[in-house]
Amino acid sequence: MPRAKKSDRFVDYDISVFVNCPFDSKYKPIFECIVFAVIHCGFRARCALEIDDASQVRIDKIFSIIEECRLGIHDLSRTQLDRVFRLPRFNMPLELGMFLGVKRSGDLRQRRKLCLILDRETYRYQKFISDISGQDIRSHVSRQMDAISVVRNWLRSCSGRAMPGGAEVYRQYRQFRYDLPELCEKLQLKIKEATFNDFTNIVAEWLKAK
Repeated sequence: MPRAKKSDRFVDYDISVFVNCPFDSKYKPIFECIVFAVIHCGFRARCALEIDDASQVRIDKIFSIIEECRLGIHDLSRTQLDRVFRLPRFNMPLELGMFLGVKRSGDLRQRRKLCLILDRETYRYQKFISDISGQDIRSHVSRQMDAISVVRNWLRSCSGRAMPGGAEVYRQYRQFRYDLPELCEKLQLKIKEATFNDFTNIVAEWLKAK
Protein backbone atom coordinates (compact mmCIF):
# COMPACT_ATOMS: atom_id res chain seq x y z
CA MET A 1 0.00 0.00 0.00
CA PRO A 2 1.50 3.39 -0.95
CA ARG A 3 2.29 5.79 1.85
CA ALA A 4 -0.13 8.66 2.27
CA LYS A 5 1.25 12.00 1.21
CA LYS A 6 1.66 14.57 3.95
CA SER A 7 -0.82 16.83 2.15
CA ASP A 8 -3.48 14.09 2.39
CA ARG A 9 -3.97 15.09 6.01
CA PHE A 10 -5.49 18.35 4.82
CA VAL A 11 -7.91 17.11 2.15
CA ASP A 12 -10.90 17.98 4.37
CA TYR A 13 -9.20 20.94 6.07
CA ASP A 14 -11.79 23.56 5.08
CA ILE A 15 -14.77 21.49 6.25
CA SER A 16 -13.20 20.00 9.40
CA VAL A 17 -14.31 21.36 12.77
CA PHE A 18 -12.32 20.66 15.93
CA VAL A 19 -14.84 20.23 18.77
CA ASN A 20 -13.24 21.10 22.11
CA CYS A 21 -15.88 20.31 24.72
CA PRO A 22 -16.21 18.35 27.98
CA PHE A 23 -16.78 14.62 27.56
CA ASP A 24 -18.57 13.86 30.84
CA SER A 25 -22.07 12.40 30.98
CA LYS A 26 -23.69 15.60 32.29
CA TYR A 27 -22.46 17.63 29.33
CA LYS A 28 -23.07 14.87 26.76
CA PRO A 29 -26.51 16.15 25.58
CA ILE A 30 -24.95 19.50 24.58
CA PHE A 31 -21.92 17.79 23.04
CA GLU A 32 -24.08 15.56 20.85
CA CYS A 33 -26.20 18.55 19.77
CA ILE A 34 -23.05 20.39 18.67
CA VAL A 35 -21.75 17.38 16.75
CA PHE A 36 -25.14 16.87 15.07
CA ALA A 37 -25.30 20.54 14.05
CA VAL A 38 -21.78 20.42 12.60
CA ILE A 39 -22.57 17.37 10.45
CA HIS A 40 -26.03 18.65 9.49
CA CYS A 41 -24.45 21.86 8.17
CA GLY A 42 -22.18 19.86 5.88
CA PHE A 43 -19.00 19.85 7.95
CA ARG A 44 -16.89 17.11 9.50
CA ALA A 45 -16.77 16.93 13.31
CA ARG A 46 -13.38 16.06 14.80
CA CYS A 47 -12.25 15.66 18.41
CA ALA A 48 -9.75 13.80 20.59
CA LEU A 49 -12.23 10.94 21.06
CA GLU A 50 -11.86 9.83 17.45
CA ILE A 51 -8.41 8.25 17.84
CA ASP A 52 -7.67 5.37 20.21
CA ASP A 53 -3.90 5.03 19.92
CA ALA A 54 -2.00 4.25 23.11
CA SER A 55 1.31 4.77 21.29
CA GLN A 56 0.56 8.45 20.67
CA VAL A 57 0.95 11.08 23.40
CA ARG A 58 -2.45 12.70 23.99
CA ILE A 59 -1.29 16.28 23.49
CA ASP A 60 0.42 15.31 20.22
CA LYS A 61 -2.83 13.69 19.08
CA ILE A 62 -4.78 16.87 19.86
CA PHE A 63 -2.24 19.06 18.05
CA SER A 64 -2.46 16.78 15.02
CA ILE A 65 -6.26 17.07 14.87
CA ILE A 66 -6.14 20.84 15.41
CA GLU A 67 -3.69 21.21 12.52
CA GLU A 68 -6.12 19.31 10.25
CA CYS A 69 -9.10 21.57 11.06
CA ARG A 70 -9.69 25.07 9.75
CA LEU A 71 -12.54 25.62 12.22
CA GLY A 72 -12.80 25.10 15.96
CA ILE A 73 -15.63 25.12 18.51
CA HIS A 74 -14.44 25.65 22.08
CA ASP A 75 -16.86 25.39 25.01
CA LEU A 76 -15.53 26.93 28.24
CA SER A 77 -18.74 26.42 30.21
CA ARG A 78 -17.42 23.62 32.44
CA THR A 79 -14.49 25.28 34.22
CA GLN A 80 -16.09 25.17 37.67
CA LEU A 81 -14.40 23.56 40.69
CA ASP A 82 -14.46 19.78 40.90
CA ARG A 83 -16.62 18.61 43.82
CA VAL A 84 -14.03 16.12 45.06
CA PHE A 85 -10.70 17.90 44.60
CA ARG A 86 -11.98 21.51 44.53
CA LEU A 87 -9.90 22.25 41.45
CA PRO A 88 -11.00 23.78 38.12
CA ARG A 89 -11.07 21.91 34.80
CA PHE A 90 -8.60 23.52 32.42
CA ASN A 91 -8.56 21.08 29.48
CA MET A 92 -10.91 23.23 27.38
CA PRO A 93 -9.02 26.54 27.91
CA LEU A 94 -5.76 24.67 27.25
CA GLU A 95 -7.01 23.29 23.93
CA LEU A 96 -8.35 26.73 22.97
CA GLY A 97 -4.85 28.08 23.62
CA MET A 98 -3.37 25.30 21.47
CA PHE A 99 -5.76 26.17 18.64
CA LEU A 100 -4.94 29.89 18.82
CA GLY A 101 -1.22 29.09 19.02
CA VAL A 102 -1.33 26.95 15.86
CA LYS A 103 -3.28 29.72 14.10
CA ARG A 104 -0.77 32.40 15.08
CA SER A 105 2.45 30.45 14.51
CA GLY A 106 1.48 28.16 11.63
CA ASP A 107 1.76 28.50 7.87
CA LEU A 108 -0.69 30.37 5.64
CA ARG A 109 -3.18 27.49 5.83
CA GLN A 110 -3.18 27.55 9.63
CA ARG A 111 -3.59 31.33 9.76
CA ARG A 112 -6.95 30.93 8.03
CA LYS A 113 -8.38 29.24 11.13
CA LEU A 114 -11.59 30.53 12.67
CA CYS A 115 -13.07 29.61 16.03
CA LEU A 116 -16.29 29.85 17.99
CA ILE A 117 -15.95 30.23 21.76
CA LEU A 118 -18.93 29.14 23.85
CA ASP A 119 -19.85 29.65 27.48
CA ARG A 120 -23.04 29.31 29.47
CA GLU A 121 -23.03 33.08 30.14
CA THR A 122 -21.70 35.67 27.68
CA TYR A 123 -19.24 37.49 29.97
CA ARG A 124 -18.47 34.81 32.57
CA TYR A 125 -15.10 33.99 30.93
CA GLN A 126 -13.73 37.37 32.06
CA LYS A 127 -13.52 35.99 35.60
CA PHE A 128 -11.19 33.09 34.75
CA ILE A 129 -9.56 33.74 31.34
CA SER A 130 -9.50 37.50 30.77
CA ASP A 131 -6.71 37.24 28.15
CA ILE A 132 -9.33 36.38 25.52
CA SER A 133 -11.15 39.67 26.07
CA GLY A 134 -11.97 41.07 22.66
CA GLN A 135 -12.96 37.65 21.32
CA ASP A 136 -16.62 37.26 20.36
CA ILE A 137 -18.01 34.85 22.96
CA ARG A 138 -21.39 33.16 22.40
CA SER A 139 -23.65 31.77 25.12
CA HIS A 140 -25.78 28.60 24.92
CA VAL A 141 -27.13 28.95 28.49
CA SER A 142 -26.80 25.13 28.76
CA ARG A 143 -29.77 24.61 26.41
CA GLN A 144 -29.66 22.21 23.49
CA MET A 145 -31.63 24.39 21.08
CA ASP A 146 -29.44 27.40 21.83
CA ALA A 147 -26.27 25.34 21.30
CA ILE A 148 -27.54 24.12 17.91
CA SER A 149 -28.62 27.61 16.83
CA VAL A 150 -25.32 29.24 17.82
CA VAL A 151 -23.27 26.58 16.00
CA ARG A 152 -25.52 26.71 12.91
CA ASN A 153 -25.34 30.52 12.73
CA TRP A 154 -21.56 30.52 13.08
CA LEU A 155 -21.05 27.88 10.41
CA ARG A 156 -23.43 29.80 8.13
CA SER A 157 -21.29 32.90 8.63
CA CYS A 158 -18.02 30.99 8.08
CA SER A 159 -19.13 29.24 4.92
CA GLY A 160 -21.65 31.52 3.25
CA ARG A 161 -23.70 28.41 2.49
CA ALA A 162 -27.47 28.37 2.49
CA MET A 163 -28.72 26.07 5.26
CA PRO A 164 -31.86 25.54 7.36
CA GLY A 165 -32.34 27.74 10.41
CA GLY A 166 -31.50 26.70 13.95
CA ALA A 167 -35.11 25.81 14.84
CA GLU A 168 -35.31 23.40 11.89
CA VAL A 169 -31.95 21.81 12.70
CA TYR A 170 -33.13 21.33 16.29
CA ARG A 171 -36.41 19.79 15.08
CA GLN A 172 -34.46 17.31 13.00
CA TYR A 173 -32.16 16.59 15.94
CA ARG A 174 -35.16 15.66 18.08
CA GLN A 175 -36.37 13.34 15.32
CA PHE A 176 -32.91 11.81 15.14
CA ARG A 177 -32.91 11.17 18.91
CA TYR A 178 -36.31 9.49 18.56
CA ASP A 179 -34.96 7.24 15.80
CA LEU A 180 -31.62 6.55 17.49
CA PRO A 181 -32.62 3.42 19.50
CA GLU A 182 -33.88 1.71 16.35
CA LEU A 183 -30.79 2.77 14.39
CA CYS A 184 -28.52 1.32 17.07
CA GLU A 185 -30.58 -1.88 17.27
CA LYS A 186 -30.06 -2.44 13.53
CA LEU A 187 -26.31 -2.11 14.13
CA GLN A 188 -26.48 -4.47 17.14
CA LEU A 189 -25.13 -1.61 19.21
CA LYS A 190 -26.33 -0.27 22.55
CA ILE A 191 -26.62 3.51 22.70
CA LYS A 192 -24.32 3.68 25.74
CA GLU A 193 -21.70 1.65 23.86
CA ALA A 194 -21.58 4.00 20.88
CA THR A 195 -18.20 5.67 20.42
CA PHE A 196 -17.67 9.13 18.95
CA ASN A 197 -16.97 7.53 15.57
CA ASP A 198 -20.12 5.39 15.86
CA PHE A 199 -22.19 8.47 16.65
CA THR A 200 -20.85 10.60 13.79
CA ASN A 201 -21.35 7.75 11.32
CA ILE A 202 -24.92 7.15 12.49
CA VAL A 203 -25.73 10.88 12.21
CA ALA A 204 -24.24 11.06 8.70
CA GLU A 205 -26.15 7.99 7.49
CA TRP A 206 -29.41 9.21 9.03
CA LEU A 207 -29.08 12.61 7.35
CA LYS A 208 -28.23 10.95 4.04
CA ALA A 209 -31.37 8.81 4.28
CA LYS A 210 -33.48 11.88 4.99
